[in-house]
Amino acid sequence: MELLAAAFNAACAVDHDSSTSESDARDSAAGHLPGSESSSTPGNGATPEEFPALADSPTTLTEALQMIHPIPADSWRNLIEQIGLLYQEYRDKSTLQEIETRRQQDAEIQGGADGCPSSEEAPEEDEGEEEEEPASPPERKALPHICLLSNPHSRFNLWQDLPEIQSSGVLDILQPEEIRLQEAMFELITSEASYYKSLNLLVSHFMENERLKKILHPSEAHILFSNVLDVMAVSERFLLELERRMEENIVISDVCDIVYRYAADHFSVYITYVSNQTYQERTYKQLLQEKAAFRELIAQLELDPKCRGLPLSSFLILPFQRITRLKLLVQNILKRVEERSEREGTALDAHKELELVVKACNEGVRKMSRTEQMISIQKKMEFKIKSVPIISHSRWLLKQGELQQMSGPKTSRTLRTKKLFREIYLFLFNDLLVICRQIPGDKYQVFDSAPRGLLRAEELEDQGQTLANVFILRLLENSDDREATYMLKASSQSEMKRWMTSLAPNRRTKFVSFTSRLLDCPQVQCVHPYVAQQPDELTLELADILNILDKTEDGWIFGERLHDQERGWFPSNMTEEILNPKIRSQNLKECFRVHKMDDPQRSQNKDRRKLGSRNRQ
Repeated sequence: MELLAAAFNAACAVDHDSSTSESDARDSAAGHLPGSESSSTPGNGATPEEFPALADSPTTLTEALQMIHPIPADSWRNLIEQIGLLYQEYRDKSTLQEIETRRQQDAEIQGGADGCPSSEEAPEEDEGEEEEEPASPPERKALPHICLLSNPHSRFNLWQDLPEIQSSGVLDILQPEEIRLQEAMFELITSEASYYKSLNLLVSHFMENERLKKILHPSEAHILFSNVLDVMAVSERFLLELERRMEENIVISDVCDIVYRYAADHFSVYITYVSNQTYQERTYKQLLQEKAAFRELIAQLELDPKCRGLPLSSFLILPFQRITRLKLLVQNILKRVEERSEREGTALDAHKELELVVKACNEGVRKMSRTEQMISIQKKMEFKIKSVPIISHSRWLLKQGELQQMSGPKTSRTLRTKKLFREIYLFLFNDLLVICRQIPGDKYQVFDSAPRGLLRAEELEDQGQTLANVFILRLLENSDDREATYMLKASSQSEMKRWMTSLAPNRRTKFVSFTSRLLDCPQVQCVHPYVAQQPDELTLELADILNILDKTEDGWIFGERLHDQERGWFPSNMTEEILNPKIRSQNLKECFRVHKMDDPQRSQNKDRRKLGSRNRQ
């Protein structure tokens, strides 16, 4: 056992040397791992003189891992079979645990935490490391806990709770950073198993139901279930490879190499499925409304205990939820690997490929809905000026709505004028502003337009109640090739700021954005999911972390989500502010690391390899 301990500590000393400054706040609080004795277990400072066997021991973690016995295949299969949660349940529990962990961290540090001397010694950036992890149970404070699929009806728990792990002694050897990394990789594997279980239920319980096949026309069934069989087949092969990796060794070497290969070569099936989402949702609603037999059968199938009270719609959206979550799980791994290590390079590659897949999925959904929306808008417009073609593959709607235009010359305005304001209607596209007046028949008469890049917006100084929420919109070049100025009044402060942000996206916000790379910024985390109601709003998922760029007094926030840099407005009551600056700073540092385009050292190494190849030629 001492030989094994010496080998592991030598490996960990090498692999973790470059990441000591990025370790978690819990590293200091942990002390030593449960079951380990500082007087008998070699530490990072062990020398060959103290432990002669160390001279011949492996010097890398990979070589050290070869000394650990693999998990028997039967044991791993039993573990997978014991997973009791459907993916929807796993996802909810995991995100709620993340939220609660951040609350506890924020409260502990804000309260002073005088009783924990080790927390004072921890690096500043360590406070926010547990972004993807729930709180540790009191009896195991020294070990990082990630909520996976544990529940009262299943023996499934964490990597460190596996009998093979407990009996192997590796918990007495591995550094806390490596244990956190093992848990992050283990979560990716076991959550894929839960996801596959839910997909299998969608297919076997709903799609292949004989009564449902008779009710649905083949075209309806195709739209409703799309290529879910292809998605499930890819998930099955992906899971089998992850299982084999787990079976190789109880200490997982890596999973991101497998994720990278599947994201690059096989996950295109997700793009096909997700791009069909608009038609899928519409077909599902129509079937529920128009086919009583479909509605009754689905209600009956949903009552089956296998579904855990979850509706069919929650199963249909699984692929989109999974590919998004998979990217976050890889981010979680990336935060825990050693900087400038091979595993960091693999995680960065996997994350980049997953970002491409998620982006293609989002673009697929948007393309379907945008095309229909543009056709609908075009039909409603009547041009008083020279007609402008609205429909374009590169154009989409950013915001639309009614505003009040101040009427009459500026010099003759009077607050006593009955018609001080007139209603106008704006359609703002990503490259074009169209100004209209609404006319009978749900039509809009266009009387001015301008390229979006030639718009300027500025807030009017406070001039009393009547002119509250008024801003000035300048068209540097309108449809008549002239400069035009409009004084517009919004219904509220938030509506005014939202219009100004959309009309002039490059204007300064109250707070800085992620791209400024400052190490502190007001932040919130999502505690209630929110579905965007307008194009300029941002859909929020539980546990999302966002930088605050601007906010209004009537309860709206303009924010930038850290994990994908998407921006938009959302109600402030859907979120909670992260008060501790250390946690905010750590969140940003982790985000910078995840989203760095390429490590300079990796780029230099790639360039040297290319140069060497040319020289040999």
